[in-house]
Amino acid sequence: MRLQGARIGFALTGSHCTLEEVMPYIRNLRAEGALIYPVISQTVDETDTRYGSACRWKDMLWEITGNLVISSIVEAEPVGPDRLLDIVVVAPCTGNTLAKMANGIVDGPVLMAVKATLRNQRPVALAISTNDGLGMNARNLGLLLNTKNIYMVPFGQDNPGGKPNSLMAKMNLIIDTVIMALQGKQIQPLLVSFL
Repeated sequence: MRLQGARIGFALTGSHCTLEEVMPYIRNLRAEGALIYPVISQTVDETDTRYGSACRWKDMLWEITGNLVISSIVEAEPVGPDRLLDIVVVAPCTGNTLAKMANGIVDGPVLMAVKATLRNQRPVALAISTNDGLGMNARNLGLLLNTKNIYMVPFGQDNPGGKPNSLMAKMNLIIDTVIMALQGKQIQPLLVSFL
């Protein structure tokens, strides 16, 4: 078990089409011995979509992690002063979350957990899932790529023909990214192909 006893905040934001994809990797982190503390954005907490209901996602997170879901700023705030987490993983990390993070906006539980973790000089791993990663959000991505204690799950263009600005992380590299980030290293290669 490569992550025995590691305290991981696993934060999910509103790329609803990607939520199902990340759930097995939360299970895999548990299987590696990690303690998982789920954090969800307001969108994940309140929005039912064709990909699943908000209740379904929260029930699934409880079942996988055995921990209550952090779904408010108030619940996420103690992460900092109590030094609750060794790392936060944001997967999926939407363009909206990326932009707010790059600009220091903390208006939800995921962003509070990220801010609190960075405050403690601990790593944050981002698994981006955004249709505008090479559009308006390219500058935010560039800023975060050069921010101390921010690590990226390797990513690439998931549909260059149909959505040329879209970027998606290789979710199957979440665990390897976490292991490297806990050592203060960015997993390489960072840019990968989906073709």
